[in-house]
Amino acid sequence: MGILVLVFMLVSLAQHGDAHGPDSCNHRGGLCRVGECVSGEYLAQYCFEPVILCCKNPSPATPES
Repeated sequence: MGILVLVFMLVSLAQHGDAHGPDSCNHRGGLCRVGECVSGEYLAQYCFEPVILCCKNPSPATPES
């Protein structure tokens, strides 16, 4: 019975909302974090909504030549 509940929870998390997974986040230059992004980062998307966030640093301004 416990295994069925665990499988149901995993399937529900995988199909919930705007969850792209860690591979999508990492390929776009982000890091998956639990809870909230650290100072200087912003929420780009979710790795696993709503608990694991994909956080990115703002793009540095390119110096003009």
